[in-house]
Amino acid sequence: MRLARLDVDGQELVALIEDRSAIPVSEGGQAALIEIAMRRERPEPIGAPLSLDDVQLLAPIDRPPSIRDYMAFEAHARDSRPDRTVDPGWYESPIFYFTNPAVVRGPDDDVMPPRGTRCLDYELEAACVIGAECSNLDPEDPSTMDVIAGFTILNDWSARDIQTNEMKQGIGPIKGKDFATSIGPVLATLDEFEGIDKGRPKAHMQARVNGEAWSGGELSDIHFSWAELVAFASRDSRLVPGDVLGSGTVGTGCILELRTCGLRDTRKWLRAGDVVELEIDGIGVLRNTVVARPDA
Repeated sequence: MRLARLDVDGQELVALIEDRSAIPVSEGGQAALIEIAMRRERPEPIGAPLSLDDVQLLAPIDRPPSIRDYMAFEAHARDSRPDRTVDPGWYESPIFYFTNPAVVRGPDDDVMPPRGTRCLDYELEAACVIGAECSNLDPEDPSTMDVIAGFTILNDWSARDIQTNEMKQGIGPIKGKDFATSIGPVLATLDEFEGIDKGRPKAHMQARVNGEAWSGGELSDIHFSWAELVAFASRDSRLVPGDVLGSGTVGTGCILELRTCGLRDTRKWLRAGDVVELEIDGIGVLRNTVVARPDA
């Protein structure tokens, strides 16, 4: 299933997305969407199908209790560093940072860079959404995957110049990430993917800037399985429905990495007017436009 939140004449609905149609299946917001996803069966319609051309999709999860964003792709951990190496500690356990759940953007929402940046970047990521409260899960237990309601696309927008200066102080990222995180366009359950191998769904990932393909990779190349990511987040802690866990950037999945790997002359930082599209097979396309700051 692919489930979405819609705004229809000011009314918030949950809809089943099939082809180019949105089939209303419930009233309500992200809690209703998660509840339907966790049932693992096709819901009954409550209204006539709507054309996707006539509705506004909202972020499937617009106010997550928390957002943890991992760095779980080895290629990105290596190629985003100037020395093109991976610290041995990276392999010991997955690492993440917390970002701001109050600045979520949805499909087709504009994104405004933070003041002072000249190095705005996108990040091509997947994310899972937690559907059941849990703690201290076992990554080797197959039932650990059952707490995942579904998957979506995540764009972890980054102001690289601000982020770099912050992290020299041994803390962060802070304001270099604090301004926007895009999520959408839908929540896709596991049956939407080509398959799953050892906790790793199979899907091609691509990023386009103004229609030109800049980044591409495979979701199944993730080093840590989703069971490992969920279990690690739950260790000595508590996950609740709506929590978002980002995969981190797929290899080649950001401008920083492309520039580090020799494309500095052709992969410029994002500017006002640029349209960024992130696509993952089985989920769809998450599209956002960069807009200028009024005080720029």
